[in-house]
Amino acid sequence: MTIEEIIDFVGSLDGVLTISPVPGDSWPEIAWGDSFFYYSPDGVVPARTQPFATIVTKDYDADRSSRLDRPDTFRVNINAGKEAFIRWIGRTPREAAAEDVDYSVIDTVIPHPDYGTAGWLAVVNPGVRTGEPTRELLKMAYDRARSRFERRTGSESSL
Repeated sequence: MTIEEIIDFVGSLDGVLTISPVPGDSWPEIAWGDSFFYYSPDGVVPARTQPFATIVTKDYDADRSSRLDRPDTFRVNINAGKEAFIRWIGRTPREAAAEDVDYSVIDTVIPHPDYGTAGWLAVVNPGVRTGEPTRELLKMAYDRARSRFERRTGSESSL
């Protein structure tokens, strides 16, 4: 999967706001080249809400373990929930945090290097093995974000 394929897939879901900062816009330079996905039917970044998924294209100071400095390397980060985490990783987020994980492995569903304890999953360069699972996990994260939005606002989607 390419970054563009992931953005197109997630962007095709109803009510998704995709933010992909570029040089010259109002977002901080550190975010340029990355993408952030929110459930936001009104098209406004929700206050006090994290994205349900992100794509990062570079190492950050606190997170170099995925080795995103390699050519054409990116990581998809997905908040699919604790049940999905346990199903894919085989352990609870807390149990997984106590183990050594190679966060740079490509085309494998792994705990997120920083947010794994919160149940986030990650995939570096989704490919043949993880393309379909990545889509499934993104859809699960989307459904969870939509449900949270509807509970918070008292609205219900027509979907």
